[in-house]
Amino acid sequence: METVAAPALDAEFFDSVATKLATAGPAAAAEQLCEMLQGSGDFAKLFYAKLLKKRVEMGVSPIPTASAADFTPQQQEEYENAIREACRTVGKLYLDSGQIPQAFGYYRMIGELGPVVAALDKYQPAEDEDIQPIVDVAYYQGANVKRGFDLVLERYGICNAITTANQFDPAHGMEGRHYCVQKLVRSLHAQLLERLKMAVQEQQGFPPTASSIPEMIEGRDWLFADDAYYTDTSHLSSVVQMSVELESPEELRLARELCTYGKRLAPTLQYPGNPPFENLYSDVKTYLDVLLGDEAEVGIKHFKSKITADPDGPDTFAAEVLVRLLLRLKRDKEALEVARVYLLNVDERQLNVPGVFELSQRLKDYRALAEAAQLRKDPVHYLAGLIAARQ
Repeated sequence: METVAAPALDAEFFDSVATKLATAGPAAAAEQLCEMLQGSGDFAKLFYAKLLKKRVEMGVSPIPTASAADFTPQQQEEYENAIREACRTVGKLYLDSGQIPQAFGYYRMIGELGPVVAALDKYQPAEDEDIQPIVDVAYYQGANVKRGFDLVLERYGICNAITTANQFDPAHGMEGRHYCVQKLVRSLHAQLLERLKMAVQEQQGFPPTASSIPEMIEGRDWLFADDAYYTDTSHLSSVVQMSVELESPEELRLARELCTYGKRLAPTLQYPGNPPFENLYSDVKTYLDVLLGDEAEVGIKHFKSKITADPDGPDTFAAEVLVRLLLRLKRDKEALEVARVYLLNVDERQLNVPGVFELSQRLKDYRALAEAAQLRKDPVHYLAGLIAARQ
């Protein structure tokens, strides 16, 4: 990414502007200033020069940063259009010179990120280039989350990518989050499978024919002898924990294979998870099995048995996990029943899943809403539910 040096604003530069003003007037001087700044690559000052030019044309105060409070409504609209056009012009000049972070500020100002998104899609960093400014715009500022995450994964590897994924801002849309988890699962799976293949080939003297992790480790207990492992176990546990968010069947299957491998690791290499995923690889595998349509009833029963918290207590995560699982299976009525038992007295704003009130409305079960409101001593929603049930 090349940057253009700002011009030397020496006495000659200022004299040229003053001379143009004296000989040709304000409009010509403003036009010349814009040309000089654009030609020299000082696009930041060009932005304000264009606003100055517009204010001169409009016959108002020439100070480009002055308040527009005294504009007429028509002048206000005209000036706002000029600002948008200046942003587009300066933004494009920055993009054309390879300065994506600088361009981002101008396109963001007018809510037109399309050109920045396209530029990030095409962006290919030099080998020794510092990509952090690009990652900041793409990932952390949300201009192109997918490309930003790809850059982190490609340049810094899985460890850094896991940290980056954990810093995802939900305000950028969960599609981006799902993409990050998918990429992590695919990358870690590919890395692990390749390393297992190499270990098997070294042991048996020829390449294995297995094409999946379960096939690769089946009948090969020696792979795990002496606490052996073939990918960083902290990376494995982190990615497996994220995998419950997956939606694509293809990545769900790959994540399940990671769980199958994780279950075979020595106990000292298996990090415990948080309830209801205490036995991380086994519990997550059961969860993924359900999502993939394998032994759904067994899996639901398994997670229902994990709900041991007092319905009136603060620990509701296990119940939330089951509600989310049922909703993903389109079993909304069952999700409502679980929520009524275990989430009734929880502030729904604190939940990570829909609560009783939201689920009742989804199902148009207003009688259930009224009953829940009564139990929560909420007369407003109680009456609202009764009225809605009559309609």
